[in-house]
Amino acid sequence: MFKDTIYKTPRHPVPPFEFDAQVAAVFNDMIQRSVPAYAEIIRRQVQLAMHYYQPGTRIYDLGCSTGNLGIGLCRQMPETGFDMIAVDNSRPMLDSFQERLGMVPRPERVRLVCGDARRTPIEKASVVVLNYTLQFLPLNDRPVLLKTIAAGLVRGGVLLFSEKTIHGDARLARLQQDFYHGFKRENGYSELEISQKREALEKVLIPETLECHLERLRLAGFGPVEIWHKWFYFAAFIALRG
Repeated sequence: MFKDTIYKTPRHPVPPFEFDAQVAAVFNDMIQRSVPAYAEIIRRQVQLAMHYYQPGTRIYDLGCSTGNLGIGLCRQMPETGFDMIAVDNSRPMLDSFQERLGMVPRPERVRLVCGDARRTPIEKASVVVLNYTLQFLPLNDRPVLLKTIAAGLVRGGVLLFSEKTIHGDARLARLQQDFYHGFKRENGYSELEISQKREALEKVLIPETLECHLERLRLAGFGPVEIWHKWFYFAAFIALRG
């Protein structure tokens, strides 16, 4: 795993963030140091996927990046048949995923698709995973994608959904930001790296409030929703198909 030093030197101007080959090479280090409890979230999502998976259905990972969830499933379900479709629009991220699949049992259970999550048909799904993906999509496309997911889930199906959120109250939003920047400092990022990464993401990653997400899930057709993990900015949801 290579260390993330992408924003260590000054850039003028700072280009918009994208999931290119440079990011793919350091992604696992970047996300571990940038998303609190990331490994715990993936670990529990693997367990949740195993719990909700129904034989003869599919697992979808939309915005799968370098495949941490898929790799976890292959390792935790070595003797169990399952059909997983992992989608990402970044070829370098999928290339990294493909390389990692060579080191786990029965990698043929995971099909990699280079494409847009918004244009991916969801069919006979018992589990759909959407980790830190919705936040990169245009606001108007987000409800459409959630409705597509809900329509493609079988009875008893589940959406496992993680996002960076923001608080509607300015005081608490500022508190979230302060603690998040402190977290990044604790993980070795400099003030320059924090500042430049924030600028790179400014018009690329658009977070929303918890209330907005919960209402959108309801309107898309999901029933009970549980926020099972929350750390200031970051939240992980379980949404059952209504």
